[in-house]
Formats: sequence, C-alpha cells, structure tokens
Amino acid sequence: MAGSAPAEAETTGDAPGATPAALPAAERAALDEAIARLEDGSRVWAALTLDQRARLLGRVRDAVGAAAEDWADIATTSKGLEPGHPLSAEEWLGGPYAIISLLDALRETLQTLSKGGNPLDGVRLDTAPGGRLRAHTFPLNGTERLLLSGFTGEVWFQPGVTAADARREAGLAQLTPTEPAGVGLVLGAGNVASIPAADVLYELVAANRVALLKLNPTQDTLLPVFEQALAPLIEPGFLRIVRGGAATGAYLTSHPGIAHVHITGSAGTFDAIVWGDPARPASDSDAGAGTTAAAQKGEPSLTVPITAELGGVSPIIVVPGRWSAADLRYQAQHVATMRLVNAGHNCIAGQVVILSADWPQREAFLRELHAAYTAAPVRPVWYPRSDERLAAAASDYPDAVWSADGTRALVEVGPHADATAIETVEYFAPVLGVVEVRGTGQEFLDAAVAHANEKLTGTLGANVLIDPATEEALGDGFERAIADLRYGDIAINTWTAFNFLTARLTWGGFPGATLADVSSGIGIVHNALLLDRVERSIGRGPFRPFPRSMGDTLRRVRLARRTVLPTPPWFVSSRTGAEVSAGLTRYLIDGRVPGLVRTLAKAMRA
Repeated sequence: MAGSAPAEAETTGDAPGATPAALPAAERAALDEAIARLEDGSRVWAALTLDQRARLLGRVRDAVGAAAEDWADIATTSKGLEPGHPLSAEEWLGGPYAIISLLDALRETLQTLSKGGNPLDGVRLDTAPGGRLRAHTFPLNGTERLLLSGFTGEVWFQPGVTAADARREAGLAQLTPTEPAGVGLVLGAGNVASIPAADVLYELVAANRVALLKLNPTQDTLLPVFEQALAPLIEPGFLRIVRGGAATGAYLTSHPGIAHVHITGSAGTFDAIVWGDPARPASDSDAGAGTTAAAQKGEPSLTVPITAELGGVSPIIVVPGRWSAADLRYQAQHVATMRLVNAGHNCIAGQVVILSADWPQREAFLRELHAAYTAAPVRPVWYPRSDERLAAAASDYPDAVWSADGTRALVEVGPHADATAIETVEYFAPVLGVVEVRGTGQEFLDAAVAHANEKLTGTLGANVLIDPATEEALGDGFERAIADLRYGDIAINTWTAFNFLTARLTWGGFPGATLADVSSGIGIVHNALLLDRVERSIGRGPFRPFPRSMGDTLRRVRLARRTVLPTPPWFVSSRTGAEVSAGLTRYLIDGRVPGLVRTLAKAMRA
C-alpha cells in the first residue's frame, strides 16, 4: 500500500515499548550517579561568569581540534568507507568543522554579552515580506566571506517582532546566567556526528542546562572521540555521556532528575516518549505523520518539557528558466548531492524534486539528473533497516529506475500516478522522487510552493533553484513566494545543509508544532546569536560556480552572486572534496594561511 513504508528518520535507539524496569539495577545506579554529579555541575555552571564560560568554550575548541582527525576517520569507517575516501568530506564538515564553527560563534556571543554588548551589534536588520524583521547573520567576518564567497544567510523573526524586541531578547538564558535550569537529557542523533555535541552546547548556552547525552547505538564507536573532544565540559560536571538502547532511554526520560528532554529522531520515537504508547510498533514511525493514536489518549506520559528536531520530506523546487548545458549538468549534480550525501540518511536530504511540466528544458534536466544520480560514487547504505525502506520504495513504485547495485532509486511520478508515498514517507535512504506542476514563471513558483506546503510531510527544510535572470524578472513575487513557504529552513541556490552548518543561522521546523501534532519538531538549535522568536532561516548561494559565475556579472544581471568558489566540496561529484574539507577544518583549527592556500588550490580542481 502506498505510504506504508517505514520512515524512521534519525532514531535514538529508544524504541516504543521499552520500559525502565528492563534496565539492570547496576546500570540504573550508574545513571543515577551521573545525574547526581550533573546536578552538582549545574550549580557550578551557574556560578561562572560569562567571560569564564567563553574561555571554557575556547578550551573545548582546542580539544575538538586535537580530536578532529580521529573524529573524521572513525565516523568515516563507521559508515563502511575507508579514511580519506572522497566522501569523507561529509565527516569533516558534518563533524569537527561544524562544531568548531559553532564554538567560535557561541564564544563571540558570550564575549559580547560579558562586555555589556548585544549579540545583534553589527548585524544589519531590515524588513522581509509580510513586515517581518530580518537579521543578516552571515557572513559577519572576513573568514566567512573568504571560505564561502557568494553565500549569505538571514534569520527571519516571527511576525510582530520588532527590532527593539529582538535586541532585548537576544541572549536567551545568558541574560540571566545565575539561574540554572537543571539537567537536560539529550537523545543524540545516529546519523551525523556533530549533532549530539551541537545539541549539548545549545542546551548549555541557550538554556543554562547541563546535559546527559545518550548516544545513539550507531555512534557508539565515537564515544572515545566525544569524551576527548568534550573533556573540558565533562571534567567540571557539565556533561556526562552514556551509551544504551531502548531501556536506557526509557529509564532516563522518566527519571525525576531530568528537567528537559531534547531529541533528534523520528516522530514515532517522539510520540513514544511523550505519550508512552507501548502498542505503537517501532517500524510505524513516519516522521511528521501528525496526530497518532497515542496522542489521542489524553495526558502525555512525559512530565517535563521537550524540544525536538524530527525531519520530514524536503522539496527541491526547480524554477524554470533559460539554462545552459553547463547549468543543467551542475544543478543536476546539486540535486543528486542533496539526496545522496550520507547515503541519504539525513533529515536534511532533499526527497521530492518539483518540476514544471511546461518547462521547455524539462527533459534535458531529467536526462542530466538521471546521469548525475547514477554516476555518483557507490557507497554502503548503512543506516539500520534501510533495506526495508528501499524494499518499500520498490513496492510503492515498481517503475522506479534503480542504480548503484540496486541501492538507489529515482522515481518519476506521472501526472496521473499516486505520489502519496514519495510525498509523505521520509524514506531516509537513497530514494529521490520527481513530481510536476503546471506553469512557468510566477504561476509555477506559486503552485510549487502550495504543493510543497500542502502535499509534503514536515516543515524542516526546502530548497529552491532559480537562475539570477529569472529571479530578477520575478522581482518581489519571488520573495513573497519564499515567505509563503512554511519551512523552518530554506536554501536558495544552495542546499539546506549550508543552513545546518552555519552557526549563526537557526535549525528547526516551522513554528506551530505541538505535542499532539509534532510535524518536524519543536524548537530550534544552533542559533549562536541566541535569538528568540525566530520563524525561519534562509541561506542563499550562487547559481553558478566560479568561473561561470562571472558571466552574470559581466552581463550586469543585478541578482548575480559574485563568487570565487568552484564546485562546493560537499558535492558528491567533487573530486577533491575530502582534501578540501579536511583543509578547511584544519584552517579553522590553526589559522595557517599556507595550508589554506593549498586547500583553495585543491578546491579549484574539484
């Protein structure tokens, strides 16, 4: 039956049906002791000045730098690849690079607050569509301008938030640093190595909450790395890291010493934690599926607040224009990257391409997409139960085109075919769908936005590809359409992974989710400027890489983005992605210009 495939997103190993009593007494005692030590650490944290906290994050940065190589290598091998494999770029960028960037940005925010400043000092504020306040939070320094030339990022506040409101509220719990918030439980993601550490840092800085981190079993091999990298937080009692499965998670979520829960995972696991439905099977965990039977039972079983990042089905809206052969090829590789990074095991992955049925270049683009999708490096599909999800896709779409030894599906859904499964089930595996709507120009864009909002499960991330000339022709209509997209993160001519990796942007579902209808989650993370009442973050990148990007400038296309960057290192088609990503991370660690020069030279050969 269409839509019946399991879609577990990033599970936490806390399967429905587990009970605290299933945990041996010795393990319960060890967890009790860890929580008791964290309660002591919470009082120590509350006694630190903002400057002391900033200096502590500097020590964490040093420790992450020392562990970076092991971090990337172990994460790479845990996914069935050899260290140094071209696709290990993902582990450098999605591991130590992301955490060092976040630490630097959080530390700057703490330093600013400690001196009586405001996190929004030096940040340009203006108005976005609908009268919303917008903060231009990337780039804010020379390093960001150099390493990601042509990329920009914005944070949009919720309607009604004024500039005075935003400045007054910026800082979150660091505005009242002596008020501890107890011990938070972080149920870590199992797919991307930076997520557990980033979530711990956000708990500590945004909420004044020390953390007990329970690793997903898929990341158990990284425990020694996390213990080394986060040692400056572990030593004073601000963090404890534990391993375990469903019984451990069940014990911790019901522990009286836990004041808050944060989960990165699936809506099914979220519902099991919140509503305590032991009858809901672990396989029935469709991310963003809405109100469940458990949620209809009345009062939640979880008695403390919870925040969550839960994924969904992300659209890739391809706005028709006049594209060159090189544009078609490059953007097809871009789309393939959005689906195939980390073998598709990403809440961040694009899953449904929305094309115009009336685009004259539709067939040419699809030919390039099939070629790029097939040609991308073959890799293990490693996440637990991915074989079941691929089998479900094969059942739902018997006409799908398979490649990579039968581990990769591309589904073109015809105008009269059933798109329910591809649009509502987060496969969390290499399954990419293509659907069509009518129209060109503004008519298409409005229809595509409505389709994404109304047909696709979840509200986490949306991607839009549009050439500068078409964007310029649409004018204000383009920005209005972007405002109409109900997603917490939007990427224009880049992938929402840019938003995820950019510390001063926010990451999370569109506001409005509830315990009973959690969609893509509740709350945000990253958010290094500690901004409140955020609606979404928007990343923008160059439509064409260097040197082709210079052509738009010469043609005086107003919205062209000047960039000196070639193919980004995160593209699955990048020949030097691993070397470039490792080099960029090392530059963040040591700031050595000769190494950066060598890295940029390698980037030009991508």
